[in-house]
Order: sequence, then C-alpha cells, then structure tokens
Amino acid sequence: MLTAAIQVVVVMLSGSVGLLADTIHNFADAATAIPLGIAFWLARRGTTRRFTYGLGRVEDFAGILIILTILASALVAGYESITRLIHPQSVGFLGAVMVASVVGFMGNEAVAVFRIRVGKQIGSAALIADGYHARVDGWTSLAVFVGALGVWAGYPLADPLVGLAISAAILVIVWQSARSILLRMLDGVEPETVDTVAHAAAHVPGVEEVTDVRMRWIGHQVHAEVSITVPQDWSVAEGHEAAREVRHRLLHLLPHLGSVVVHVDPYGQGGALHHRLGPHAHDDLPIHSHD
Repeated sequence: MLTAAIQVVVVMLSGSVGLLADTIHNFADAATAIPLGIAFWLARRGTTRRFTYGLGRVEDFAGILIILTILASALVAGYESITRLIHPQSVGFLGAVMVASVVGFMGNEAVAVFRIRVGKQIGSAALIADGYHARVDGWTSLAVFVGALGVWAGYPLADPLVGLAISAAILVIVWQSARSILLRMLDGVEPETVDTVAHAAAHVPGVEEVTDVRMRWIGHQVHAEVSITVPQDWSVAEGHEAAREVRHRLLHLLPHLGSVVVHVDPYGQGGALHHRLGPHAHDDLPIHSHD
C-alpha cells in the first residue's frame, strides 16, 4: 500500500499509463490481504457441532476473491493502455517514473518474500499464490522502467505498450492462481503426495497392504483417510497399535497434516469390494444393496 501511494503521486505528475497500470495492480495487491486475513481469523475459531471440520474452507473463498480482484485490476489497466494507444498523450517527469518503478519493485519483492515464506510454513495455497503474484508484480514494475526509457529515447508508444504487457502478465497470474485454488476447492491433491502417504503406511511393521488413500485440503491443513490390512490372526489391540503407528509416521512426514483416519481390515478383506453389502431385505424394506 505504501509503494502504491508513492506511485500514484508520480502518476498524477507524469501521466504515465504504464505506471498507472502498475499502481492499480499494487493497490489491488494490498486489498487482497483483507479477505485473506479474515479467512485466517475465522479458521482459528476451531470446530463446532455445525462445522465439524472447522471453517478452513473460507480460505478458498478468500482465494477466489483475490483472483477476482486481480482480474479486475488487469481489465482496468488494459483498458487504460488501449485508450492511450488510440489517443496518445505525452509523459513527463520520466526520472520520477523510473524511481517510482524501482520503488514498486522493491516493495513487491519484500512482500513476496514474506508471503511465500509464511505460506509454505503454514501450507496455505492462497498465501503462496499471493506471494508469487507479488513477485511477478515486482518485475512488471521494472517493465515500467523500460517503458520510461523507451519514451525518453523517442518512442512515446512504449509507455502504453508496457501497460498492455503488464495487463497480459496479470492475466497469466490469474490463470495460475485460479488453477491452484480451484484444485483445492474440488478436493484435489498432488498425486505424488498420495503416493508418499501410501508408501509410508505400507512400511509400518504388520501392515500387509494399503488398499485406499484419500486426501483433501481444508484451508491450509490436509486431512487423510487411509485403509490398511493386517494379519488375520491379530487382535483388535494389535490392529489398533498398527493404526497408531501409521498415524504417527504420517504426522512426521506431512507437516501440514491436520487429521488422519486409519481403517483396519484383516488381510484379504481390504478394499471396497469386501465392504459391499449384497442384496438383502430388512425392516419391511424391498430388497436392496449397498456399494
């Protein structure tokens, strides 16, 4: 917000549409921290009888709001750039424009480093995406510097052309961020993470096989359900101990693991096929089955 405030003064003095595009985007970046902060606050309220998994999903909705905000900034910046291409205007105070672009780069890079580091620590896709978004914004700020050099060299259209390039870069960020957020909203996880969980569970002493692994993100915590089989002659207590060890290993393996449910079957009876209830009738109900 501070770098954007500095830039807006230079925009008013110089009339640079390239710097205007970057300033609009920086204001949008500052605004995206608001819904994300609200989402983190709600997620910390914990579970209730109504929301038994907590309110971590609010973080995904905040991610959508961030994406929409970024998209709006791209459209506004693109419109202003096209207008200046059709109706060119002179750009003044080129030295101030160059300084403002460097200030924008420094501010964005500082924010990017902080957001990415914290996002990785807590496992927040929305915060990591916002951090990389800020990093690309820093480079687009330097693009304004290039545009100012072009105007200084005698190419006045360099400024709106840089504005269009920034708008295109923002749209790329929108697509990348939306893909990451929507993946989590649809309960998608990285396949290699599922493979890692299955491999770790399979190497717990007494586990004969891993028949099913399901995972999904809720906010910045991942929740897992693992089905394992143990020797048929094991007692309930022995099967329970194997399940505890599976959970223990997964908690060490995945730093953002929120909860693990481990289902234990006797060897040879694991998997959905063995849990299917064939045709039967009871309580005056017609013949039915359960998959």
